[in-house]
Amino acid sequence: MISSIRSVRSAIAVAILAALPSLGGPAPLRAAGASGPNFVMIIADDLARNEIGCYGGRNVPTPNIDRLAGEGLRFDHAINSMAMCVPMRASTYTGLYPLHNGVTRNHAASKAGLKSVVHYLRDLGYRVGLTGKKHCSPPSVYPFDPVPGFEPNCTAPKADYTLDGIGAFMTRKADEPFCLFVCSVLPHAPWTVGDASRFPPDRLVLAPHWADTPDTRKAFSRYCAEVAVLDQQVGDVVQLVDKLKLDRDTLVIFSGEQGPQFPRGKWTNYDHGIASAFIARWPERVRAGATTEAIIQYEDIVPTFIELAGGAPPEGLDGRSFAGVLTGARAGHRDCAFSIHNNVPEGRPYPIRTIRDTRHKLILNLTPDQEYHEKHVMDIDREGYWRSWVEAARTDPEAAKALQRYVKRPAVELYDLRKDPWELENLAGRPELAELRADLEKRLREWMAQQGDPGAALDREENAEEKPGGKKGQKKK
Repeated sequence: MISSIRSVRSAIAVAILAALPSLGGPAPLRAAGASGPNFVMIIADDLARNEIGCYGGRNVPTPNIDRLAGEGLRFDHAINSMAMCVPMRASTYTGLYPLHNGVTRNHAASKAGLKSVVHYLRDLGYRVGLTGKKHCSPPSVYPFDPVPGFEPNCTAPKADYTLDGIGAFMTRKADEPFCLFVCSVLPHAPWTVGDASRFPPDRLVLAPHWADTPDTRKAFSRYCAEVAVLDQQVGDVVQLVDKLKLDRDTLVIFSGEQGPQFPRGKWTNYDHGIASAFIARWPERVRAGATTEAIIQYEDIVPTFIELAGGAPPEGLDGRSFAGVLTGARAGHRDCAFSIHNNVPEGRPYPIRTIRDTRHKLILNLTPDQEYHEKHVMDIDREGYWRSWVEAARTDPEAAKALQRYVKRPAVELYDLRKDPWELENLAGRPELAELRADLEKRLREWMAQQGDPGAALDREENAEEKPGGKKGQKKK
């Protein structure tokens, strides 16, 4: 039984951990191979950050995630560079932006020959495992130790999971630190698990950019039920760490991946898609119950883990270590975050590029003459809510506005995120903000040049490769 497993860390590891500074001092780099903290990173799947209690959620009780935030540090500006499952994971595991790791569309393979967190931490003496949804390739870039426990397939009985294999992995070698990614498939569509009756559709608070239809409310109710099950999963994993008496030696991170499969969430560059829940707990090292305005991106995970493990992040990574933010040595991290979007193969090509700081966001829609089309929302539409939007738009002006806001977008969008967190009022045409708009666009285009990003041409190339007979012949997963 897992409850009977006792964790024994070596005296050397304990001494090294004890030597780490308390809050307020910079963490010294230790020699490669020295024992560092364990890492447990729990990754949700399509989680709307605004539904988590500690982020202001009002629809779903999330006591376990909220408790984790009360015991750790909540990041208010954790930004995804591409709001899709495979690109997010490639960025998290390689420390590279999409253009550099090769995953500039969903279901694509990373560039051959790259190193990932597995290689970097193994070189520092770690075991690196993954349970649940892997969703990245090729295996040579991502040679995780497979850990039984969580379901890897979002269309299977998604609520099924066990902790035995996870506990066995954590305690396999007492003198060897570990890194474990716990990758849930909740609340990814289809929304089939949990008790939706707990969330009466007529009582739910909808996002203000959605059309308020009965079908939308019914679908959202099922989504909320999966968020509640996710919260229980998080609680079970964190409780396991604590029961095994690994809590003081383990940095636990909970992350929300990207936003939900609803309009303006996943597959977009609005904050409902790219702004992620992100909470870090490490007793006595990370201040409990704190929040930070530091901007981080998923590319920053790899160098952070390397630094905390005692190594030096290699040259060439796009990510930057935020270890100092965790320990309280630094208040800030990045000046801004960047995101891209390429709708292939999820719909018609629609290239988007974005820059965001803690207050303002600039979005460039590179083919504004085209209508945005996302097949999982508009064609597959398992829940029927999009069809209800189309029908409601015939007679309801608010529904028509919500529909048009999603499919027809201007070339430039500029938002004040403090005053307008749902990005409903485009300020791009305001003369008094012309200088701000120009500065943000300049910085965004400089980043695109640094990444080797040709803009709309990239999406045309990917679209050609996705078609039968294309250059890569890449099969969809």
